[in-house]
Amino acid sequence: MQRIVPNLWFDHNAAEAAEFYTSVFPGSTSTVTARYPDEGLPGFQSDFAGAELTIDVEIDGYRLTLINAGPQFRPNPSVSFMLNFDRLLFGGDAGAARERLDALWERLVDGGEVLMELAAYPYSPRYGWVQDRYGVNWQLILDEDGDEPRPFLMPSLMFGGDAQNRAREAVDFYTSLFEGSRIGMIAEYPEQTGPAPAGAIMFCDFQLEGQWFTAMDSAVPQDFSFTCGVSLEVSCPDQAEIDRLWNALSAVPEAEQCGWLADRFGLSWQIVPENMGELMRRPGAYARMLDMHKLVIAGL
Repeated sequence: MQRIVPNLWFDHNAAEAAEFYTSVFPGSTSTVTARYPDEGLPGFQSDFAGAELTIDVEIDGYRLTLINAGPQFRPNPSVSFMLNFDRLLFGGDAGAARERLDALWERLVDGGEVLMELAAYPYSPRYGWVQDRYGVNWQLILDEDGDEPRPFLMPSLMFGGDAQNRAREAVDFYTSLFEGSRIGMIAEYPEQTGPAPAGAIMFCDFQLEGQWFTAMDSAVPQDFSFTCGVSLEVSCPDQAEIDRLWNALSAVPEAEQCGWLADRFGLSWQIVPENMGELMRRPGAYARMLDMHKLVIAGL
């Protein structure tokens, strides 16, 4: 089971986005996993009565959750999704990997914004960064030389703004908290590059709960960082695990709401029971959840 699931915030159009992604990624699927209650919603959510609350989109076996909400948040480049076109994932055929990359790029760039042109770079013969029509960021990279394959989709954390040059600290912290964790490769900036000094993290990848992530320190000054536009949801088997992760991660008391928290780097997490769907079907559970900071299973 994928224990850590990235959640993406959408402004009333999560269903439209889910349809877009399932048309873009071959073999992907989408499933409505929760709906807003038909009644009893607070005033700011009244127009969502009965509508989709969360939609799961599965891409190459990896699950993303789309949150259907309001205009309060929007994804930004601080959290992107690296799409790894590793020749080893295509039977060793680098040509097939490149063709798949180019085809997917054309779909994602339609209505979106190119942040880094699709071209050859020192670290890859084919790479590009695009922010799609919904503000979700994707990095497409061709890997012709890798010996240990990485999965097709990996969340990528960029430490800039208030979190500038804290990638190494964050990776060490996260890997200390979760089982099935390890650090893979690390590439450092060889010299001062924008706000990143020599020795800062240019790229690294790491595993949490057996899932691959990547991280980097930004090489350009930026005035944005992590927000609730993308959060990491962690499913917990019991209250003890909720308490452990909450106590370790939560660093911004004013950000605590409905199981959401912000850690010392500003990254948003949702710490939830693994049977959250079942709990939310209890009469009045949604309203009780709205009054909570950390989720207490017995109180839902």
